[in-house]
Amino acid sequence: MTVPAAIAKELDSLKDQIRHHNYRYHVLDDPEIPDAEYDRLMRQLQALEQQYPQLVTADSPTQRVGDAPISAFGTVQHQVPMLSLDNAFSSEELFEFHRRVTERLELEEGASSLRYTAEPKLDGAAVSLLYEGGKLVRGATRGDGSTGEDITHNIRTIEAIPLSLIGKGYPAVLEVRGEVFMPKAGFEAYNAKARADGQKTFVNPRNAAAGSLRQLDPRLTAERPLDIYVYSVGRVEGGILPDHHSEILDRLQDWGLKACPERKVVEGAEGCLAFYEDIGARRDALKYEIDGVVYKVDDLRQQRELGFVSRAPRWAIAHKFPAQEELTVVEGIEFQVGRTGAITPVARLEPVFVGGVTVSNATLHNIDELHRKDVRVGDTITIRRAGDVIPEVVGVIASRRPKGTRPVQLPKDCPVCGSAVVREDGEAVARCSGGLFCAAQRAEALKHFVSRKALDVEGFGAKLIEQLVANNRVKTAADLFTLTASELAELDRMGEKSAENVVQSIEASKGTTLARFLYALGIREVGEATALSLATHFGKLENIILASEEDLLSVADVGPVVALRIRSFFDEPHNSDVISRLIEAGVSWPETEPQSVAKVGPLVGKVFVLTGTLSGMTRDEAKQLIQSHGGKVTGSVSKKTDYVVFGDKAGSKLKKAQSLGVGTLNEEEFEALLAGC
Repeated sequence: MTVPAAIAKELDSLKDQIRHHNYRYHVLDDPEIPDAEYDRLMRQLQALEQQYPQLVTADSPTQRVGDAPISAFGTVQHQVPMLSLDNAFSSEELFEFHRRVTERLELEEGASSLRYTAEPKLDGAAVSLLYEGGKLVRGATRGDGSTGEDITHNIRTIEAIPLSLIGKGYPAVLEVRGEVFMPKAGFEAYNAKARADGQKTFVNPRNAAAGSLRQLDPRLTAERPLDIYVYSVGRVEGGILPDHHSEILDRLQDWGLKACPERKVVEGAEGCLAFYEDIGARRDALKYEIDGVVYKVDDLRQQRELGFVSRAPRWAIAHKFPAQEELTVVEGIEFQVGRTGAITPVARLEPVFVGGVTVSNATLHNIDELHRKDVRVGDTITIRRAGDVIPEVVGVIASRRPKGTRPVQLPKDCPVCGSAVVREDGEAVARCSGGLFCAAQRAEALKHFVSRKALDVEGFGAKLIEQLVANNRVKTAADLFTLTASELAELDRMGEKSAENVVQSIEASKGTTLARFLYALGIREVGEATALSLATHFGKLENIILASEEDLLSVADVGPVVALRIRSFFDEPHNSDVISRLIEAGVSWPETEPQSVAKVGPLVGKVFVLTGTLSGMTRDEAKQLIQSHGGKVTGSVSKKTDYVVFGDKAGSKLKKAQSLGVGTLNEEEFEALLAGC
């Protein structure tokens, strides 16, 4: 059917009007027309599209819901990682963050005027939105920061997210990060309806938002009253954004994306604290849940200079509100055995609702902590839960202690295998000496191995692992790859379909990364960040296995204790056997070239600090030159520093070097030193 030009023009006009009114309603919170008039515009557009289906486009306002349910979520690789933030829980920690920032930027005299963008920290689910040519082409969850899930079908149902950007000047490729949340009123209304219909309710708005985004059927997501505020950008191609974070948020809003109206540019730590206190006083009156405030250095040039540490930026921090606390009663104290044999006391509690969830257990960390707080069975205690942190016992209400209570003692024998409990000198943690003989350690090690941040074997829950360990079917991680669907189907709570899914997940987990594999092995003291540093530094597993303690110490965040733990782990024949069996089973990853610093050269053993602006090279180029000659570059000056290389506007680091008697080199002297190498 031929489409008359007047009809095509009318349809485009209707789309533009509806997008304009969506922007006024969702972004500016300032609607121009009544809801009835908006509904009339939508009905006109629907009628035209029904009559001329060839005019229907993916970014039409009528196409938000309509995708068929999917069978599983696809994965999305974030080209620019979605980093987490470090936390501050007190004004002292905020001022310490500000001190570190100004010291790195060498702004001693102008510290109080350093500008931050302050924004409420929403309690929702972080997402990534990708626009190409102004059209929404993908939505993804944050995931582990590097890899997320493709939730485009659900993102499209959120009316506050534009399917097409408005205005002009947006980049050809624009990735936007934001927080999807469920407003308080929507949360209460949804739960009220669910209760009336006899359906399951949500515990808190955060769980509601996260759960809604992970629905396989977008029609279910569309029923949820979700909203979004954008807070940053990721990929930007074919365009230029402003050079201040606050201006970027303003620009995003001009293009139809919704930013938090409570954001504000403040000066210095005092300005940050004033914003925190103001928003905290108004927290209950806000239309959405927040759990703190985020401060970001506003100048992007300064952000780049500050850089990152591990998985968090140095130029931003989340200032959390005080943790939520409640009173409850200790019904019992048990000792759990972790995957490394650590004996941890756990308080079993009279269930109490705190921090948005019902809590019935709380960690007591170790026996020293238990004795310090003197927690006993029958005590009334204060329990605290901050965000996703494991609930902890704050203290005992001594005046409510029943008569006849007794202090809790560390068990002499492991509560699982009966082996002796030992405690190394200088360590707070007591451990079971049973090693792999202890089923608890074996089970916990396997739970860690299949966890999301390790090999990420979906569907392999704790109960399944405990059954396999209990009947001695799985003794090491390598045994997981020999499991069959038929034998899994015979276990409790497992059917044929579930068993097949688990086997498929095991097979899919074989393709991983060296960093994830190292983390999955469960080497003591080797967490995600250290595993990534090792993988980046050595490139290949063989290089790590053969590395001496001295070689390991050359990795940025590996100290003597960690180096000893790594070396001891790979020296254990049992561990070598398990690794060989895992590789034989097909576990693999792409190998890379080592990125370690030179181990030979005229500057080996010399420690340098760079400060100020160098005219002939960047600091990164200077750092690479030093490392290529065997030297080491650190960020702070101490008595162990050999040279401070300084350029224009050198500040406190140069002064500190002079006060300590550390050698200093201007740029000409530094180049002469390198020329003589």
